[in-house]
Amino acid sequence: MKYLWLGFFVFVIATTFVVSEDSNGDIQITCEERSVHIKWKVDKPMTENPSRLFLGSCFPSHFSNESDGAEADFYYPLSACDFRRMATWKYLVYENKLTYRPLPKPSPPSFSYPVRCVYDRPKGWTPTFQSSSTGVIQGHGELAFHMEILNYDFSGPAESNVFPLGSFVPVWAGVDQQAHQPLLLLLEECVASTTVEMYPDTLTYPLINNKGCLVDGKKSFSKFLPRYHSSSIMLNLQAFRFAVGQEVYIHCKLIAWDPDLLNEEKKACNYNKTTGEWELLDDPFQSSLCQCCESSCQGRGKRDTDSAPQGLVLKSVLGPLTFTEDSL
Repeated sequence: MKYLWLGFFVFVIATTFVVSEDSNGDIQITCEERSVHIKWKVDKPMTENPSRLFLGSCFPSHFSNESDGAEADFYYPLSACDFRRMATWKYLVYENKLTYRPLPKPSPPSFSYPVRCVYDRPKGWTPTFQSSSTGVIQGHGELAFHMEILNYDFSGPAESNVFPLGSFVPVWAGVDQQAHQPLLLLLEECVASTTVEMYPDTLTYPLINNKGCLVDGKKSFSKFLPRYHSSSIMLNLQAFRFAVGQEVYIHCKLIAWDPDLLNEEKKACNYNKTTGEWELLDDPFQSSLCQCCESSCQGRGKRDTDSAPQGLVLKSVLGPLTFTEDSL
């Protein structure tokens, strides 16, 4: 069965039959089980260049220009056209935009129209995050790194990728030790961005920098949590006001390290707001290693650093997440 909304703002719940009309009436959206069908009565100025009509990244499936007017049809699966999927506790939400772009990017569209389909969330469904990486350390075989968003008590996978501002995002990372020597997993650097790939001009929001300093904890309640095993690390990341309502990806640099060789470059440091001091997660008595978090944590000269062991360093991307002003 198909469920239809007509009008300027489209909000479709797939298990409830709702029809709404707006005085615009030029765009008809039908959300089906796994696809969307859109009929767009196009204004005359747009008919001169139908190749500049888009649903997300997709061109019209069909375009007709008859005497009674022009119409663009889009019929695509929800997995295409750069639809953005969000998972709340109750719903799966798919969002996109119809646009008319007379000029190529980066010029903005001259017309934009929101498309939103909302479905009841299947029982037992969990969101899929981009979250796993593997790497090889010479002489020690293959190590598998993992990074995931978990539920509030870290007991299982997250049930949503939508987080209201101020709530906590439970982040877990681990490395499979197998038959290897004991390893300490560290997060050397983490930044948030709106893209899964990083470019020189990518806008970022720093979370962890300076070789393991959780700098976001200075202005929020983000915190490394006590470890239950040296080969994993847990982080409660408070949802922050960066790219609110957009897809956010967390880019991290993970390091597998010798747990007996903590230093200014290999550490995990929390900021204690009560004392105004930095504290070492794994041994508070060595918190002096975190003092450099307010300056620069270099540790050694370049020549010594080049000859020193670096551990296995791997980059991982986690997401997409969406931060909202309010829960859906």
